Amino acid sequence: MKRDMKLDHRYHHHHVPCFQCHPHSYIRMVQHLIERCLLFHMTQDDCIKALAERAGILPIVTLTVWKELLKENRGFFQAYFQYATPRPFAYKSRQSVSKFDRRKN
Repeated sequence: MKRDMKLDHRYHHHHVPCFQCHPHSYIRMVQHLIERCLLFHMTQDDCIKALAERAGILPIVTLTVWKELLKENRGFFQAYFQYATPRPFAYKSRQSVSKFDRRKN
């Protein structure tokens, strides 16, 4: 009898939505977690890895939700990727300023 209860989704005691029980809520949760990753300026790969390791979300689920967000918010992601891409020029400028400051002393 106890084994049957484990298989019945009504008896899940999750603190987060269950993909099989509440797929829409689960997908919204993954979307929210991806948005939090974006706030930390994480790459897609970093986000997929973090959600897999910390929230137990399958990488294919994160990737699928990410792709849908990308389709729906193309302008946002273009700006995000442009901002998140390292710029060697900005790094070089900071290096030059540092060298200049050292020469003054």
